[in-house]
Amino acid sequence: MNKIITCVDGSAYSDAVCRAGIWAAKKLNKSILFLHAIEKQNTAPAEDLSGAIGLGARSSLLKEMASLDEQKSKLALELGKEMLAHAVQLANQNGCELVEKTQRHSDISEAICDLESDARLVVIGRSGEGNKPDFKALGSHIEQIIRQVHTPVLIANKGFTEPASFMLAYDGRETADKAVKRIIDGGLLHNLTCHLVTVKNSQRELMDKFRQTEKLLIENGYDVKASFLEGNIFSSLMDYKTKNQVDMLVMGAFSHSKLAHAFLGSNTLKMIENTDSPLLILR
Repeated sequence: MNKIITCVDGSAYSDAVCRAGIWAAKKLNKSILFLHAIEKQNTAPAEDLSGAIGLGARSSLLKEMASLDEQKSKLALELGKEMLAHAVQLANQNGCELVEKTQRHSDISEAICDLESDARLVVIGRSGEGNKPDFKALGSHIEQIIRQVHTPVLIANKGFTEPASFMLAYDGRETADKAVKRIIDGGLLHNLTCHLVTVKNSQRELMDKFRQTEKLLIENGYDVKASFLEGNIFSSLMDYKTKNQVDMLVMGAFSHSKLAHAFLGSNTLKMIENTDSPLLILR
């Protein structure tokens, strides 16, 4: 697992994703692989229209449509090459020596899964190039990626800068305990201030687990600011993040359920959709 897979496209997040990937590659001393996926269009090819009423196989319009499809494919390929070249240049300018690039004709989720065996981290923007710059909801590809891959995923925000602190929303569940282990073993968050935050819930012995987690992080060299809160989970976490100017949010991975509402819990989904901070999902 030696590569930071960094997904670039034509969205408003592309440069920020590159910066996030560069930060991670330098922090972990890993190579960075810039990935651009050219996805298939949903429109029917011109040849499929040859049986339509009034259209014959020799129709000049069909030939023109086929020619336009071919030109569009060529342009998409060239545009992807330019995006990747820009990303590589940005990485080189920021001191990254081990830099690779690849372009795939596939869905971005499929491309990431194909490359995952050698991935240390996946970096992606919160929405793709098909969405407007002010698009708020979580991009559909991110749901698929989180559900399918077993590699940590860093969702970059548009204004990404190197973080000095992160908040771990600890709820006492198994996914949160696994996230703590990944934080300790991973290295990406070393030397960052850890805001360990728990909001009182129905988990048994939550306070004891919370204190044990705080002690474990401190023993492993983290500067920990621990807070046990009460109230609405979503608003309590968001208020704490804002008040303490936390740079990054860290959460345990979701389950692999195919139902979005099952693997994206209501509070987790709200956190992702309403935060303007980078978000690290740990499995």
